[in-house]
Amino acid sequence: MPAPERIPTGRLSGLPAEPAGQAAPLPGPVAPQDPPPAAPEPAGARTQALLADGELTVRGRIPEASNAVLFCTVARDGETASCVYKPVAGERPLWDFPDGTLAQREVAAYEVARYCGWDLVPPTVLRDGPYGTGMVQEWIEPPENSDEVPELLALVEDEEPGPGWKAVGSAQIGEGRTALLVHADHPRLRRLAVLDAVINNGDRKGGHLLPGAGGEFFAIDHGVTFHAEDKLRTLLWGWAGEPLTDEALEVLRGLQRALEDTGTLAARLAELITDDEIAALRERVAGLLRGGRHPEPGGEWPAIPWPPV
Repeated sequence: MPAPERIPTGRLSGLPAEPAGQAAPLPGPVAPQDPPPAAPEPAGARTQALLADGELTVRGRIPEASNAVLFCTVARDGETASCVYKPVAGERPLWDFPDGTLAQREVAAYEVARYCGWDLVPPTVLRDGPYGTGMVQEWIEPPENSDEVPELLALVEDEEPGPGWKAVGSAQIGEGRTALLVHADHPRLRRLAVLDAVINNGDRKGGHLLPGAGGEFFAIDHGVTFHAEDKLRTLLWGWAGEPLTDEALEVLRGLQRALEDTGTLAARLAELITDDEIAALRERVAGLLRGGRHPEPGGEWPAIPWPPV
Protein backbone atom coordinates (compact mmCIF):
# COMPACT_ATOMS: atom_id res chain seq x y z
CA MET A 1 0.00 0.00 0.00
CA PRO A 2 1.52 3.42 -0.91
CA ALA A 3 2.46 5.79 1.87
CA PRO A 4 -0.22 8.39 2.59
CA GLU A 5 0.33 12.03 1.74
CA ARG A 6 1.36 14.56 4.38
CA ILE A 7 2.08 11.96 7.03
CA PRO A 8 5.53 12.18 8.61
CA THR A 9 5.64 8.66 10.09
CA GLY A 10 3.81 5.30 10.09
CA ARG A 11 1.91 3.23 7.53
CA LEU A 12 -0.78 3.43 6.29
CA SER A 13 -25.19 -24.65 43.49
CA GLY A 14 -27.62 -26.97 46.31
CA LEU A 15 -27.83 -27.55 50.01
CA PRO A 16 -25.19 -29.76 51.65
CA ALA A 17 -26.01 -33.48 51.87
CA GLU A 18 -27.83 -34.46 55.10
CA PRO A 19 -25.53 -36.43 57.48
CA ALA A 20 -26.85 -39.93 58.31
CA GLY A 21 -29.25 -39.96 61.31
CA GLN A 22 -29.26 -36.16 61.70
CA ALA A 23 -31.67 -33.50 60.62
CA ALA A 24 -30.27 -31.16 58.09
CA PRO A 25 -29.52 -27.74 59.59
CA LEU A 26 -31.23 -24.70 58.17
CA PRO A 27 -29.04 -22.88 55.76
CA GLY A 28 -27.32 -19.85 57.18
CA PRO A 29 -26.74 -16.48 55.53
CA VAL A 30 -25.25 -16.61 52.09
CA ALA A 31 -21.61 -15.68 52.24
CA PRO A 32 -20.45 -13.05 49.77
CA GLN A 33 -18.79 -14.59 46.76
CA ASP A 34 -16.30 -13.28 44.30
CA PRO A 35 -17.80 -12.44 40.93
CA PRO A 36 -17.20 -15.04 38.21
CA PRO A 37 -14.18 -14.38 36.06
CA ALA A 38 -14.90 -12.28 33.03
CA ALA A 39 -15.16 -14.08 29.72
CA PRO A 40 -12.13 -13.53 27.50
CA GLU A 41 -12.57 -10.59 25.18
CA PRO A 42 -13.03 -11.68 21.56
CA ALA A 43 -10.05 -11.06 19.31
CA GLY A 44 -10.24 -7.56 17.90
CA ALA A 45 -13.19 -6.49 20.12
CA ARG A 46 -11.21 -3.74 21.88
CA THR A 47 -9.92 -2.35 18.61
CA GLN A 48 -13.37 -2.62 17.04
CA ALA A 49 -14.91 -0.59 19.89
CA LEU A 50 -12.22 2.07 19.52
CA LEU A 51 -12.80 2.28 15.77
CA ALA A 52 -16.57 2.57 16.27
CA ASP A 53 -16.67 5.13 19.10
CA GLY A 54 -13.41 7.05 19.01
CA GLU A 55 -12.89 10.52 17.63
CA LEU A 56 -11.84 10.19 14.01
CA THR A 57 -9.28 12.63 12.64
CA VAL A 58 -8.16 12.63 9.01
CA ARG A 59 -4.40 12.87 8.61
CA GLY A 60 -3.93 12.35 4.88
CA ARG A 61 -5.11 10.67 1.69
CA ILE A 62 -3.79 7.56 -0.04
CA PRO A 63 -3.61 8.91 -3.57
CA GLU A 64 -3.32 5.79 -5.75
CA ALA A 65 -6.55 4.13 -4.56
CA SER A 66 -9.40 4.00 -7.08
CA ASN A 67 -11.85 5.29 -4.44
CA ALA A 68 -11.36 7.79 -1.63
CA VAL A 69 -9.14 6.21 1.05
CA LEU A 70 -8.16 8.40 3.98
CA PHE A 71 -5.49 7.72 6.58
CA CYS A 72 -6.78 8.66 10.04
CA THR A 73 -6.22 8.37 13.74
CA VAL A 74 -8.98 7.41 16.17
CA ALA A 75 -8.83 8.27 19.87
CA ARG A 76 -10.92 7.50 22.97
CA ASP A 77 -10.13 7.66 26.70
CA GLY A 78 -6.43 8.12 26.08
CA GLU A 79 -6.18 5.24 23.61
CA THR A 80 -5.18 5.98 20.03
CA ALA A 81 -4.86 3.91 16.87
CA SER A 82 -4.23 4.45 13.19
CA CYS A 83 -6.93 3.46 10.74
CA VAL A 84 -8.24 3.72 7.19
CA TYR A 85 -11.51 5.54 6.50
CA LYS A 86 -13.34 4.99 3.20
CA PRO A 87 -16.35 7.31 3.01
CA VAL A 88 -19.29 6.15 0.91
CA ALA A 89 -19.32 9.61 -0.68
CA GLY A 90 -15.94 8.80 -2.25
CA GLU A 91 -17.00 5.52 -3.91
CA ARG A 92 -17.22 5.17 -7.68
CA PRO A 93 -20.46 3.42 -8.74
CA LEU A 94 -20.07 -0.13 -10.12
CA TRP A 95 -22.50 -1.24 -12.81
CA ASP A 96 -22.43 -4.88 -11.66
CA PHE A 97 -22.82 -4.02 -7.95
CA PRO A 98 -25.83 -1.70 -8.02
CA ASP A 99 -27.05 -2.51 -4.49
CA GLY A 100 -25.51 -1.33 -1.25
CA THR A 101 -22.05 0.16 -0.93
CA LEU A 102 -18.43 -0.96 -0.96
CA ALA A 103 -18.23 0.06 2.69
CA GLN A 104 -21.12 -2.22 3.69
CA ARG A 105 -19.60 -5.20 1.90
CA GLU A 106 -16.21 -4.56 3.50
CA VAL A 107 -17.85 -4.71 6.94
CA ALA A 108 -19.87 -7.82 5.96
CA ALA A 109 -16.63 -9.57 4.94
CA TYR A 110 -15.10 -8.76 8.32
CA GLU A 111 -18.21 -10.03 10.16
CA VAL A 112 -18.05 -13.38 8.33
CA ALA A 113 -14.30 -13.75 8.85
CA ARG A 114 -14.67 -12.91 12.55
CA TYR A 115 -17.48 -15.45 12.99
CA CYS A 116 -15.28 -18.09 11.38
CA GLY A 117 -12.63 -17.37 14.01
CA TRP A 118 -10.09 -16.43 11.37
CA ASP A 119 -8.36 -13.12 12.12
CA LEU A 120 -7.64 -12.61 8.45
CA VAL A 121 -9.37 -9.24 8.05
CA PRO A 122 -8.43 -6.28 10.24
CA PRO A 123 -11.20 -5.06 12.58
CA THR A 124 -13.68 -3.12 10.45
CA VAL A 125 -16.74 -1.02 11.33
CA LEU A 126 -19.35 1.14 9.60
CA ARG A 127 -19.68 4.56 11.18
CA ASP A 128 -20.09 8.25 10.62
CA GLY A 129 -16.98 10.31 9.95
CA PRO A 130 -15.85 13.74 8.80
CA TYR A 131 -17.07 13.00 5.24
CA GLY A 132 -20.18 11.02 6.18
CA THR A 133 -20.84 7.32 6.63
CA GLY A 134 -17.97 5.06 5.71
CA MET A 135 -15.90 2.02 6.49
CA VAL A 136 -13.22 2.37 9.16
CA GLN A 137 -10.58 -0.34 9.42
CA GLU A 138 -7.52 -0.87 11.56
CA TRP A 139 -4.30 0.21 9.86
CA ILE A 140 -1.79 -2.63 9.50
CA GLU A 141 1.69 -1.41 10.28
CA PRO A 142 4.34 -3.29 8.28
CA PRO A 143 7.15 -4.99 10.18
CA GLU A 144 10.31 -2.97 10.58
CA ASN A 145 12.42 -6.04 9.81
CA SER A 146 12.05 -7.13 6.19
CA ASP A 147 12.95 -10.68 7.22
CA GLU A 148 9.53 -10.88 8.92
CA VAL A 149 7.66 -10.22 5.66
CA PRO A 150 6.25 -13.55 4.44
CA GLU A 151 6.85 -14.45 0.81
CA LEU A 152 3.39 -15.30 -0.51
CA LEU A 153 3.59 -14.82 -4.29
CA ALA A 154 6.36 -15.41 -6.80
CA LEU A 155 7.16 -15.92 -10.47
CA VAL A 156 9.41 -18.90 -11.23
CA GLU A 157 10.87 -19.98 -14.56
CA ASP A 158 10.04 -23.66 -13.99
CA GLU A 159 7.24 -25.89 -15.21
CA GLU A 160 6.27 -27.00 -11.70
CA PRO A 161 6.20 -25.16 -8.38
CA GLY A 162 8.84 -26.08 -5.86
CA PRO A 163 8.19 -27.52 -2.40
CA GLY A 164 5.97 -25.27 -0.30
CA TRP A 165 4.40 -23.58 -3.33
CA LYS A 166 1.19 -24.00 -5.37
CA ALA A 167 0.82 -23.15 -9.05
CA VAL A 168 -1.70 -20.54 -10.21
CA GLY A 169 -0.91 -20.34 -13.93
CA SER A 170 1.47 -19.02 -16.57
CA ALA A 171 2.29 -15.35 -16.92
CA GLN A 172 3.96 -13.38 -19.71
CA ILE A 173 7.11 -11.68 -18.49
CA GLY A 174 8.20 -10.00 -21.71
CA GLU A 175 10.18 -10.85 -24.84
CA GLY A 176 8.08 -13.93 -25.47
CA ARG A 177 9.05 -15.46 -22.16
CA THR A 178 6.62 -16.98 -19.69
CA ALA A 179 6.92 -17.79 -16.02
CA LEU A 180 4.87 -19.76 -13.56
CA LEU A 181 2.88 -17.70 -11.07
CA VAL A 182 2.88 -19.47 -7.70
CA HIS A 183 1.64 -18.75 -4.20
CA ALA A 184 2.80 -20.14 -0.86
CA ASP A 185 1.25 -23.35 0.45
CA HIS A 186 0.51 -21.53 3.69
CA PRO A 187 -2.31 -22.57 6.10
CA ARG A 188 -3.36 -18.97 6.69
CA LEU A 189 -3.46 -18.34 2.94
CA ARG A 190 -5.53 -21.50 2.49
CA ARG A 191 -8.07 -20.23 5.04
CA LEU A 192 -8.25 -17.03 3.05
CA ALA A 193 -8.96 -18.99 -0.14
CA VAL A 194 -11.94 -20.59 1.65
CA LEU A 195 -13.12 -17.23 2.97
CA ASP A 196 -12.92 -15.71 -0.50
CA ALA A 197 -15.02 -18.56 -1.90
CA VAL A 198 -17.59 -17.99 0.84
CA ILE A 199 -17.89 -14.24 0.32
CA ASN A 200 -17.52 -14.53 -3.46
CA ASN A 201 -14.57 -12.17 -3.67
CA GLY A 202 -14.28 -10.72 -7.16
CA ASP A 203 -10.93 -9.03 -6.62
CA ARG A 204 -8.33 -10.97 -4.60
CA LYS A 205 -5.10 -9.37 -5.75
CA GLY A 206 -1.62 -9.79 -4.39
CA GLY A 207 -1.57 -6.17 -3.26
CA HIS A 208 -4.50 -6.88 -0.95
CA LEU A 209 -2.28 -9.01 1.31
CA LEU A 210 -0.56 -6.85 3.90
CA PRO A 211 2.34 -8.14 6.03
CA GLY A 212 2.00 -7.66 9.77
CA ALA A 213 4.24 -8.25 12.73
CA GLY A 214 5.60 -11.70 13.50
CA GLY A 215 5.33 -13.02 9.95
CA GLU A 216 1.53 -12.73 9.83
CA PHE A 217 -0.44 -11.11 7.01
CA PHE A 218 -3.91 -9.64 6.67
CA ALA A 219 -6.35 -9.31 3.79
CA ILE A 220 -7.98 -6.00 2.85
CA ASP A 221 -10.19 -4.48 0.14
CA HIS A 222 -13.41 -6.53 0.26
CA GLY A 223 -15.76 -4.08 -1.45
CA VAL A 224 -16.37 -6.34 -4.46
CA THR A 225 -17.89 -9.29 -2.62
CA PHE A 226 -21.19 -11.09 -1.85
CA HIS A 227 -22.63 -10.81 -5.37
CA ALA A 228 -25.53 -13.21 -5.94
CA GLU A 229 -23.82 -14.42 -9.15
CA ASP A 230 -20.49 -16.24 -9.26
CA LYS A 231 -17.78 -13.57 -9.41
CA LEU A 232 -14.83 -15.33 -7.76
CA ARG A 233 -11.58 -13.90 -9.10
CA THR A 234 -8.43 -14.63 -7.16
CA LEU A 235 -4.75 -15.44 -7.25
CA LEU A 236 -5.34 -18.25 -4.74
CA TRP A 237 -6.29 -21.06 -7.14
CA GLY A 238 -3.43 -23.34 -6.03
CA TRP A 239 -5.78 -25.62 -4.03
CA ALA A 240 -8.49 -25.73 -6.72
CA GLY A 241 -10.23 -29.12 -6.67
CA GLU A 242 -8.37 -30.30 -3.58
CA PRO A 243 -10.29 -31.54 -0.51
CA LEU A 244 -11.09 -28.91 2.08
CA THR A 245 -9.27 -29.31 5.37
CA ASP A 246 -11.09 -30.74 8.39
CA GLU A 247 -10.77 -27.34 10.01
CA ALA A 248 -12.42 -25.60 7.08
CA LEU A 249 -15.29 -28.11 7.00
CA GLU A 250 -15.92 -27.61 10.72
CA VAL A 251 -15.92 -23.84 10.30
CA LEU A 252 -18.27 -24.05 7.31
CA ARG A 253 -20.72 -26.23 9.24
CA GLY A 254 -20.82 -23.67 12.03
CA LEU A 255 -21.25 -20.86 9.53
CA GLN A 256 -24.10 -22.73 7.84
CA ARG A 257 -25.94 -23.07 11.17
CA ALA A 258 -25.43 -19.38 11.91
CA LEU A 259 -26.80 -18.31 8.52
CA GLU A 260 -29.88 -20.52 8.90
CA ASP A 261 -30.60 -18.99 12.30
CA THR A 262 -31.92 -15.49 12.91
CA GLY A 263 -29.23 -14.78 15.47
CA THR A 264 -26.50 -12.20 15.61
CA LEU A 265 -24.57 -12.95 12.40
CA ALA A 266 -27.63 -13.29 10.16
CA ALA A 267 -29.18 -10.16 11.65
CA ARG A 268 -25.96 -8.20 11.18
CA LEU A 269 -25.55 -9.26 7.58
CA ALA A 270 -29.17 -8.27 6.88
CA GLU A 271 -28.13 -4.70 7.73
CA LEU A 272 -25.27 -4.78 5.24
CA ILE A 273 -26.19 -6.84 2.14
CA THR A 274 -29.41 -7.75 0.32
CA ASP A 275 -31.70 -10.74 0.90
CA ASP A 276 -30.65 -12.19 -2.47
CA GLU A 277 -26.99 -11.87 -1.54
CA ILE A 278 -27.60 -13.59 1.82
CA ALA A 279 -29.47 -16.42 0.05
CA ALA A 280 -26.54 -16.80 -2.36
CA LEU A 281 -24.12 -16.79 0.58
CA ARG A 282 -26.05 -19.65 2.20
CA GLU A 283 -25.97 -21.60 -1.06
CA ARG A 284 -22.22 -21.10 -1.51
CA VAL A 285 -21.57 -22.44 2.00
CA ALA A 286 -23.91 -25.39 1.38
CA GLY A 287 -22.18 -26.06 -1.96
CA LEU A 288 -18.73 -26.10 -0.42
CA LEU A 289 -19.96 -28.58 2.21
CA ARG A 290 -21.62 -30.81 -0.40
CA GLY A 291 -18.55 -30.92 -2.59
CA GLY A 292 -16.01 -30.93 0.21
CA ARG A 293 -13.42 -29.35 -2.09
CA HIS A 294 -11.94 -26.00 -2.95
CA PRO A 295 -13.78 -24.45 -5.92
CA GLU A 296 -12.33 -24.47 -9.42
CA PRO A 297 -12.55 -21.71 -12.03
CA GLY A 298 -15.91 -21.82 -13.80
CA GLY A 299 -14.82 -20.49 -17.19
CA GLU A 300 -17.66 -17.97 -17.52
CA TRP A 301 -15.83 -15.24 -15.64
CA PRO A 302 -12.13 -14.26 -15.67
CA ALA A 303 -10.53 -16.37 -12.97
CA ILE A 304 -7.72 -13.95 -12.12
CA PRO A 305 -8.23 -10.23 -11.40
CA TRP A 306 -6.51 -7.58 -13.45
CA PRO A 307 -4.02 -6.35 -12.66
CA PRO A 308 -3.16 -9.43 -10.58
CA VAL A 309 -0.99 -7.52 -8.10
